Amino acid sequence: MMHILLSRWRQGHRTLPYPKELPDLPARFQGLPRIEAAKCPEACRLCAEACPVAAIGFGPGGPSLDLGRCVFCPACVEACPEGALAFTGDHRLATNTREALVTTGADRYARAEALGAELKRVLGRSLKLRVVSAGGCNGCEVDVNVLGTLAWDLGRFGIQYVASPRHADGLLVTGPVTRNMELALRKTYDAVPGPKIVIAVGACAIQGGPYCYREEQLGGVGSVLPVDLYIPGCPPHPLTILDGLLRLLGKLNEPQ
Repeated sequence: MMHILLSRWRQGHRTLPYPKELPDLPARFQGLPRIEAAKCPEACRLCAEACPVAAIGFGPGGPSLDLGRCVFCPACVEACPEGALAFTGDHRLATNTREALVTTGADRYARAEALGAELKRVLGRSLKLRVVSAGGCNGCEVDVNVLGTLAWDLGRFGIQYVASPRHADGLLVTGPVTRNMELALRKTYDAVPGPKIVIAVGACAIQGGPYCYREEQLGGVGSVLPVDLYIPGCPPHPLTILDGLLRLLGKLNEPQ
């Protein structure tokens, strides 16, 4: 017993100080994109041609990037001859609506806001989530699970994963929602007592991700259930997921 206590004392405090301090992100981290439309040649479509999931579009104001489709690969950045596209290190990507995920880089990115007053009153202090993997590759599932480890300690924010939907306040869904998972997802949602919320985590859960062209999937959670929070990424970093959850509960109040 003494050896165990001594070892624990030597380890010190292992939980990350977030949100008081941001943990160091790796140099290869791909966050909120920066788009400089002025650098984009009018007839150039190389970035769109290079995108494997058709996440880049063009309008009167120049190119736009759909973070709901984006798998955060550097293909568009590498294809752009003028350097008009780049991914920053900003991890704050979660939004409340599907439309807000489409960014031109010039407008203000509409990050997630807190639940309405009634939902916040009911769920704000203690949020229980049933995690559903609806046909994913296990990438998003791993980063969702990481939040339950000692370093992240999701429970200190009053958020917990539960085994039964009957004990849950909402669903956290990963994967593109395959046809074989549609009925199971609907039944799980129906088993959650109201009021309830739905969170879509990852490109697959939002729009189908790299499987978006496959007829075996339904194109994300929104095709089956109403979604309250979208967290993009392939997979999203644990910090991005946690940021979205805390914003939804109104526990992050820094300027947008």
